[in-house]
Amino acid sequence: MAQDEVHTRSNRGQWENYVEGRPELSASFSSKEEAVDQGRALADQLGTHHTVEDAEPTGVITDEGEPASDSDPVI
Repeated sequence: MAQDEVHTRSNRGQWENYVEGRPELSASFSSKEEAVDQGRALADQLGTHHTVEDAEPTGVITDEGEPASDSDPVI
């Protein structure tokens, strides 16, 4: 990793932006989209590259949506 390069990556169920050599600029987000947007903006501000690392598949369903109360259960 190059100095000040911004990396967006999954870490224990959250998405984080990690800045090489500047941990005080690192931040965590609940969604990949928000982390990518903020990581891109931070990289632009620092005049450096932004890299997005895909998360390893875990087999865990992460859809937070609740089924409608009038929907039939899936069997």
